[in-house]
Amino acid sequence: MIERLVPDWLSPSARRYRKPKDWAVHLRPDLGFSPQDGAPVPLQEAARKGVEALLRMQNREDGYWHAPLKADTTCTSDTIMLLNFLGRGGSVKVRKMANYILNQQLEDGGWPIFKNGPADISATVKAYWALKLAGHAPHEPRMAAARKKIKELGGIHKVNTYTKFYMALFGQYDWRGVPTIPPELMLFPKWFYFNIYEMSSWTRAIVVPLSIVWAFQPAIPCPAHATLDELFPDSRRFVPLKDVMPKQPFFSWTNFFLLWDNALKAIEGHGGHWIRVWALRLAEDWMLRHLQDSDGIGAIYPPIVNTVMAMKCLGYPDTDPRLVEQLQVLDRLEWPEDGAVNVAPCHAPVWDTAISVIALAECGVDRRHPAMVSAARWLISQEIKIKGDWAVTNPQGTPGGWAFEFRNPFYADIDDSAMVMLALRHVHLEEPLSREREKACLRGLNWLLSMQSSSGGWAAFDKENVKAILTKIPFADHNAMIDPPTADITARVLELLGYVGYDRAYALVERAVRFLRREQEADGSWYGRWGVNYIYGTWQVLRGLSAIGEDMRQPYIQKAAEWLKSVQREDGGWGETCLTYEDPAQKGRGPSTPSQTAWAVMGLLAAGVSDESVHRGIDYLVRTQKEDGTWDENEATGTGFPKVYYLEYTMYRQYFPLQALGVFQKTFSRPRNTAAPVAP
Repeated sequence: MIERLVPDWLSPSARRYRKPKDWAVHLRPDLGFSPQDGAPVPLQEAARKGVEALLRMQNREDGYWHAPLKADTTCTSDTIMLLNFLGRGGSVKVRKMANYILNQQLEDGGWPIFKNGPADISATVKAYWALKLAGHAPHEPRMAAARKKIKELGGIHKVNTYTKFYMALFGQYDWRGVPTIPPELMLFPKWFYFNIYEMSSWTRAIVVPLSIVWAFQPAIPCPAHATLDELFPDSRRFVPLKDVMPKQPFFSWTNFFLLWDNALKAIEGHGGHWIRVWALRLAEDWMLRHLQDSDGIGAIYPPIVNTVMAMKCLGYPDTDPRLVEQLQVLDRLEWPEDGAVNVAPCHAPVWDTAISVIALAECGVDRRHPAMVSAARWLISQEIKIKGDWAVTNPQGTPGGWAFEFRNPFYADIDDSAMVMLALRHVHLEEPLSREREKACLRGLNWLLSMQSSSGGWAAFDKENVKAILTKIPFADHNAMIDPPTADITARVLELLGYVGYDRAYALVERAVRFLRREQEADGSWYGRWGVNYIYGTWQVLRGLSAIGEDMRQPYIQKAAEWLKSVQREDGGWGETCLTYEDPAQKGRGPSTPSQTAWAVMGLLAAGVSDESVHRGIDYLVRTQKEDGTWDENEATGTGFPKVYYLEYTMYRQYFPLQALGVFQKTFSRPRNTAAPVAP
């Protein structure tokens, strides 16, 4: 039935990429094994408790999993700024957000960009200003400590571009010291070497509405109690951009862009008025188009804030339904915490749901379990069926795939799409839902294949988004101006492809393997772009290579396994901190965490290793599990922008250890006719 229908679903695109003859059959779950059979009782008990805990976390009404996605305090600080921008600085929630910021202050007076990390200048200045906006006085001991730390970190002029931009709105920083972000960027055609689609998707989402704000440069009155005069070492309210950027050779792209920045500032307000009007209209139209059926542009925090400010600059009244909706989206990013309010960077339901399904399946949960079926139904409903920004550099690609958030149709991403399809293959579905799964996976698979880059790898959101020259632009200091292919995402795609029948006989797989070989570090590890860090990258690559049938006895693979074993901690776990993005010499070092231990264990198992190191890792997971079946984790193990922005996925500590327990249990499994059901 499936094989007969597949060619008709997306003809001719279904035939565009060569697929294994029985790829669709592999989407149906194998019900012939129960990984619990033969496993030691403590291991079975830990898996059982973990399964029950994860099932309790599910939204039973809709079928998805969704837990807070945490980051540093900058989103909360920026929200206080935005409320003052809107004339709502007296809102009750401002005090609660200030309480959260105070709760996160370090003993040295600063604020970090990742949990247990050192103070960061931009996060600290933002937090200090937000507290002043909330009514905290400069003479308070904690404010004095913050000022001292700001001075130690180099002072207010060392903050990043977007911090300066927001301060300039309130007259707290001179616009001459802020990188130019003109709306005329919208005038460059898509075929031009430099245009907005050569930026990463998240940069594009941030910059387009921000360019509107730049054009207006509104002068928002800063409350007298919230000025930042005490943070400036002298009377200057800006320093030239070249003074805060690393020294460059005279003939360099950085200096070239600095010259352009100076030129753009010099001609600001002197060009043809019709050009600025045209550019603003294009930026506004782009912004409004990307708001359709979306929880903000990209469904992430910075573009939402910038969109609200852009709308106000353009004269939108407070009652405009589009503006109201954006403020409601921001409200939904708030997470109350004991009298305090934290603002999340976005939601992650698709990601959390897909991995939860995989973890449950690996631990032997019946593929027909109502929780599994409802999760699969919800995931299928989240499929994206329109062309997004990715189509600019991939015009031949057909819509398909999934996004990270609830509503984000313009930004399907490769990582989520692969993970969702990996999850859907674990669930037994009856018709017609089974057929809908196969259709969705066919569209998703075609889209994934079309997004492979010429290097053989896959990036996160776009294809061939690799112009490193753009990283030299003055407003590129968020360290994520482009979206090049990465080892972790490439390996995730390979894992999916391997499970549906692909191997190195397929040219696209061969290109991907060559890409991974080139990306391997000298010590055998792989860099993790989207998870912290080398443990994450190495785990994922080993799983991807194993799935496509690579000979895991090869020296380069065993070298990776040996590296994982070499960084195991005395307690049996693995840990690595965000400091590794600044200093690779710190790779594999850090307090043990459940999620990173799970990644290392699964990586070793994928490499064919099941020796004492694996058993010690499993023992760590069993030993650190709490009585209620959950684990604690006090580190950030997710990555937003390396060196700039990190994430704490609060469900990583739950489903990844559970998945590792399930994968390990398979070493004790034996065939049986049916999978043992777990009670709903």
